[in-house]
Amino acid sequence: MSKINIQPLADRVLIQPAAAETKTSSGIIIPDTAKEKPQKGIVVAVGPGTTENPMTLKAGDNVLYGKYAGTELQHDGVDYLIMRESDILAIV
Repeated sequence: MSKINIQPLADRVLIQPAAAETKTSSGIIIPDTAKEKPQKGIVVAVGPGTTENPMTLKAGDNVLYGKYAGTELQHDGVDYLIMRESDILAIV
């Protein structure tokens, strides 16, 4: 993980999604058209939180999030997701 100059605001979290699986556990190669969007990733940066809800996540946490959660963005050729902390389901 390199240093990134994006700082989320309030209760938002910046996540780098995990790479999509390219092979099944039995060894079958998955084509690009059939790959599923990953639902886990690594927290890169967190906002300061709000007065009612302080942040419980920190940079470096592995998390699970909803399938359609967050907004996709690309910075320096790397894909990221930015979402509210409430969209994150669990820390792995």
